[in-house]
Amino acid sequence: MRRLEPDAEPPAAAAPQPGRMANVAKKVSWSGRDRDEEDEPPAAGETTPLLNGAGPPPPRPFPHSPFLRLGQLSNVDLDDDVRELETETPSQLPSEIPHSEKLLSLRYESLDYDNCENQLFLEEERRIHHTAFRTVEIKRWVICGMIGILTGLVACFIDIVVEKLAGLKFRVVKDNIDKFTEKGGLSFSLLLWATLNSSVVMVGSIIVAFIEPVAAGSGIPQIKCYLNGVKVPHVVRLKTLVIKVCGVILSVVGGLAVGKEGPMIHSGAVIAAGISQGRSTSLKRDFKIFEYFRRDTEKRDFVSAGAAAGVSAAFGAPVGGVLFSLEEGASFWNQFLTWRIFFASMISTFTLNSILSFYHGNPWDLSSPGLINFGRFDSEKLGYTFQEIPIFIFMGVVGGILGAIFNALNYWLTMFRIRYIHRPCLQVIEAMLVGAVTASVGFVMIYCSTDCQPFQGDAVAYPLQLFCADGEYNSMATAFFNTPEKSVVSLFHNPPGSYNPMTLGMFTLMYFFLACWTYGLTVSAGVFIPSLLIGAAWGRLFGISLSYLTGGSIWADPGKYALMGAAAQLGGIVRMTLSLTVIMMEATGNVTYGFPIMLALMTAKIVGDYFVEGLYDMHIQLQSVPFLHWEAPVTSHSLTAREVMSTPVTCLRRLEKVGTIVDVLSDTSSNHNGFPVVESSPDATQVAGLRGLILRSQLIVLLKHKVFVERANLSLVLRRLKLKDFRDAYPRFPPIQSIHVSQDERECMMDLTEFMNPSPYTVPEEASLPRVFKLFRALGLRHLVVVDNHNEVVGLVTRKDLARYRLGKEGLEELSLAQT
Repeated sequence: MRRLEPDAEPPAAAAPQPGRMANVAKKVSWSGRDRDEEDEPPAAGETTPLLNGAGPPPPRPFPHSPFLRLGQLSNVDLDDDVRELETETPSQLPSEIPHSEKLLSLRYESLDYDNCENQLFLEEERRIHHTAFRTVEIKRWVICGMIGILTGLVACFIDIVVEKLAGLKFRVVKDNIDKFTEKGGLSFSLLLWATLNSSVVMVGSIIVAFIEPVAAGSGIPQIKCYLNGVKVPHVVRLKTLVIKVCGVILSVVGGLAVGKEGPMIHSGAVIAAGISQGRSTSLKRDFKIFEYFRRDTEKRDFVSAGAAAGVSAAFGAPVGGVLFSLEEGASFWNQFLTWRIFFASMISTFTLNSILSFYHGNPWDLSSPGLINFGRFDSEKLGYTFQEIPIFIFMGVVGGILGAIFNALNYWLTMFRIRYIHRPCLQVIEAMLVGAVTASVGFVMIYCSTDCQPFQGDAVAYPLQLFCADGEYNSMATAFFNTPEKSVVSLFHNPPGSYNPMTLGMFTLMYFFLACWTYGLTVSAGVFIPSLLIGAAWGRLFGISLSYLTGGSIWADPGKYALMGAAAQLGGIVRMTLSLTVIMMEATGNVTYGFPIMLALMTAKIVGDYFVEGLYDMHIQLQSVPFLHWEAPVTSHSLTAREVMSTPVTCLRRLEKVGTIVDVLSDTSSNHNGFPVVESSPDATQVAGLRGLILRSQLIVLLKHKVFVERANLSLVLRRLKLKDFRDAYPRFPPIQSIHVSQDERECMMDLTEFMNPSPYTVPEEASLPRVFKLFRALGLRHLVVVDNHNEVVGLVTRKDLARYRLGKEGLEELSLAQT
């Protein structure tokens, strides 16, 4: 296996293998826009489709050897197809985008969760004495407090605006329906409701589709990827936060089958990423504070605190927030981080609680800790007996099966969307259609329902009388004619007999398909509340049936089964166990049900996993993200680093010509991000051993500041480059095209000794894949250098090389790499 010297040309990319998805065109994904349509030049480390350090594959020595084939990068060459499309339809996008889940996108880069311990870094760390480190620690706590406060404020804003706008909409439609019930002509009411819904959804969808596509959905898969070490473009930007908050308000008010709880997690993460950097790159404002935290490692820890604060604000569950961050998000964890995250979660809940209690007019009663409050379950009345445990486990099985059906349907729907509904205008039309259909289904079901219930206090916010007698209201309307959160609470707490079994059955069926169709639309929306609502409806139905079968036994309370059904359904869709158990316990304020909730959730997860993956993992896979799971695939011990690594590697010498560095960085065919630095010996016979590793972003800063050996000799006035110069350029490093290097400067030399990382992690080429995987994953690396017995560089392992291997139905399978 030959190593590519810096001056040598990289070999031509191998042609795609037959049957290897060679016809992949550009795919619309989380980053939303195609590269050519970018309105700004793509900064290195932004949206450029880079394969970190991996060059094109070397010529294949033995075409028929299956053993060696695994080491190749099957690069899918997209240029020809894209060119073809451009010649055929110069102004139009293709109507169908071919897409296969067996692809890994090259457009996602890794984040660097390993500190670059170069001379500058070590000098700075040695200068800081222990009292300064204490100040840094205090700053960390201050940032976590600020994250909590701001996340709580954003949650309050969303809650109050949704309540006001939804209240206004429901009052207008209710008055209209009441008026036309007497006069006849209810079709006008249907038209009004559908028009209101679809126009509100249209605004919510337009801002997402045209301004910031990464704000679509709940944002949990994107944050999960970010914490895993994948750089999802634009995911923690201020613009994303603004669009997310406005989008979620509009989609909830527009009556879609969505919740506002999921997006709170994304919002918390964006707030955390912004505050911890002490500046806003979007607003071009630098407050000159928290400069020490301007690196991926520190930013990641704060983002996991933001995600936890988001959960905490959404459900009033601080412990659940910490566990959510641990279970779903953070790939890296330590004890101090746990405390800080818990602090941020508590502050977030307290802020929300204080402001909402003032807003509701009882300032000293802190009774609304989260956006959704399931209300107290009275454990004296609603205990559970030993014989109910098998019933709870059975409900878990039902939840797992229904969750698997939901995920499978959503999977096919998302595949269809990726292929056909990739234009923003089509996405907006689809969202409007779903808004109108949701209103129409709700109206038709309320209209056809004959389930009338007598008024009981103020239990119903917007009672619709319709064709019921005076003093009665339509029961179906309490489910559809309300925000989903209120519907969940009424299903949990309304007394037995409030709902007709037929109403619940019809509602569950309809809402199941509506929620499934809605998740994945180009609107900001979460799947938590719809899942809870579907589960609460069939759970209550299950409770009513039990009560009927057992002759009205006291233990068969429908509210208790609604809670178990909600837990089982949510567990079956998103497959979280630990955090969901605690969130449900904290949200209901009842520890008694901890064990049955855990049983239902675990059963739902085991049953659901037997059929398909969880919803979030499925969406990550559909976006072709190089996501690294906790462990390497179980059957991968037969593979070694030699077969997995990317070759050949572009190396730089310790003393390198500026022209060579500029050419290497400008080479579009191999957009490397990490370059091993080897000894620059004049003697050609000597082995060029590995001396360090330098990143593209560092080289760009060096070129920008013109740190050349000749210039250092010329003037002593020239100040030495400090770590601050690198931090100021983070995270949006300028592209190489924007840096001008004159012909004379190309002849200068650059000394990389003090800027390179002199101790990069290395593995021998015989190391097994699980061993390489464990090292890479646990340390949060971006590049892992593969060396031979003479410490000579033979290859480089990056995230894509490891994420390519996956356990499929037929055993270990290798994914193709595509520039999608």
